Amino acid sequence: MTVKHKVFSRDRMRHLKASPTVLVLVDFINPLDFPGAENLLRGALSAAAAAARLKRTLSARGVATIYANDNYGVWHSDFKELVKACQALPGARGEMASMLAPEECDLTVLKPRHSAFHSTPLDHLLHELKADTLVIAGLSTDMCVHLTAMDAYMHGYKVWVPSDCTAAESDNSKVLALRQMSRVLKCSIRKAIRR
Repeated sequence: MTVKHKVFSRDRMRHLKASPTVLVLVDFINPLDFPGAENLLRGALSAAAAAARLKRTLSARGVATIYANDNYGVWHSDFKELVKACQALPGARGEMASMLAPEECDLTVLKPRHSAFHSTPLDHLLHELKADTLVIAGLSTDMCVHLTAMDAYMHGYKVWVPSDCTAAESDNSKVLALRQMSRVLKCSIRKAIRR
């Protein structure tokens, strides 16, 4: 029996272009199906819209984007399936997934827990991209974004968490998390969109 393998020639293989700054989008592709999700949804759509504008601006400057998303315990899933499933959801959930759907040049990682660094190839990808600065946006400010920023700080990256590109279940939780990231993790928390 002969098994055919797909062979990729060197010229067809994609090599990662250096990107000293990398945009990391955390959990925006999200069914928001958990206790407290309705509270998070109130700010999630505006955070996603601000992140989509930021992504367009950074992409035009050659900044790479990495999506880091929970797999929601579905270990046989892949990122494209997750995007399609979320885009099919009614209302803000589907709108958010459509607004921030990855482009072909974007990179994706599925994460099993809160931090985008935990048990994922994220740090390896960042080294391949020769990154030293991360822009972290996503859901939620006080959990997955905060823990990703903490791990980024521990790995020695400079971090910007644009405050208008994150959302939490309450305004107070968001403010406290941003304050902690600024004070302890030395993150910039300036807004992405200047009004």
